[in-house]
Amino acid sequence: MISDIFFPAPIPFSPPRVDDKTIAEVTAALKSGWITTGPRVKEFEKRIAQYVGVEKVVCVNSASAGLELMLRWFGVQEGDEVIVPAYTYCATANVVVHCGAKPVMVEINADDFNINVQNIEKAITEKTKVIMPVDFAGFPCDYDELNQLVNQENVKQKFTPKTSIQEKLGRILILSDAAHSIGAKYKGKRTGSLTDITVFSFHAVKNLTTAEGGAICLNLPKEFSQDEIYKELCVKSLHGQSKDALAKTQIGSWRYDVCEAGYKCNMTDILAAIGLVELERYENDMLVKRKQIFDTYSEAFSRDDRFEVPVYETTIKTSSYHVYPLRIKNITESERDAMIQQIAQQNIAVNVHFIPLPMLSFYKKAGYNMEDFPVAYDNYAREISLPVYYDLTEEQLKRVIDVVVNQ
Repeated sequence: MISDIFFPAPIPFSPPRVDDKTIAEVTAALKSGWITTGPRVKEFEKRIAQYVGVEKVVCVNSASAGLELMLRWFGVQEGDEVIVPAYTYCATANVVVHCGAKPVMVEINADDFNINVQNIEKAITEKTKVIMPVDFAGFPCDYDELNQLVNQENVKQKFTPKTSIQEKLGRILILSDAAHSIGAKYKGKRTGSLTDITVFSFHAVKNLTTAEGGAICLNLPKEFSQDEIYKELCVKSLHGQSKDALAKTQIGSWRYDVCEAGYKCNMTDILAAIGLVELERYENDMLVKRKQIFDTYSEAFSRDDRFEVPVYETTIKTSSYHVYPLRIKNITESERDAMIQQIAQQNIAVNVHFIPLPMLSFYKKAGYNMEDFPVAYDNYAREISLPVYYDLTEEQLKRVIDVVVNQ
């Protein structure tokens, strides 16, 4: 009992929601005999497509794999440039490097952490093939402005296609890194349907988890057949094989071909089993709970002039309430770090989203300089991400607030 007084129970940062319903569905998948790509994956793809409002969705084993798969589908290669925000997780830029292309980093907005459209326009060159906006913390980027930008005649004139797909599109592709933002809305439409291609993450810490996993939402112009691209991506994600395991179970359908040297990033039915449960209760349960947590935090911290609460709702945008990035005014990076340490000593896990790309050793050595992105650095240096998860109780929430306020 004495230990409970001096060492309160830990409050984790973002544990996944796993309950009896999740366990039962995973058990059912195991008992079905389908533990790789099978009927549950196909059903999960259909339900995501219905939820976000697109024709086709391809599920893969991670958002990173989904982003890279689409870059390669579009033909991004050595000599090309892909515009990304300087403030994002490394995966956004890493997949560009994997393709042999150059990530071109641009500054963000001070208020919402998202990529700045005016800075994107300045960064476009004849080498630009793709723009990858990131919905930071689940808050949608300025998609109308982005879509209008790539369709401007002066921007289209700079576009230099190298492949037949690039020629068909005739402009820069927008590939949205929406790892954080499933369920978010922009002008009444859900993320996934806001631009050419959107990729979600279902990693363990995400709002909607499948343990590991991701989804590619196809929303290309009408000149493209979403169904044909879906089939092509299924082949690319399975070693270039013309049939997956489910298709080969049909009588007499054992024979397959390998059409290209593809990749191995398909989702499994075990993962999809978790996702089907989470998607069913996502809109009216998970998002409701996360919004309550956000609102409680904002009500408390907005009363204290030391804090800058995040933007997560406007007249045209609604977040998915994924990360609560609280900023502290007038402190240095080292003071922020000391604050995190003090909070941790109270058995509360907080985080920082993210260390900007130019501060990471790999990109620093590649010649990127954090001094070129003062807004990104200022946001990073003052930011702490607070616990947000479904099972966070009111008592725990109050404790987080009390500890942070009393630093």
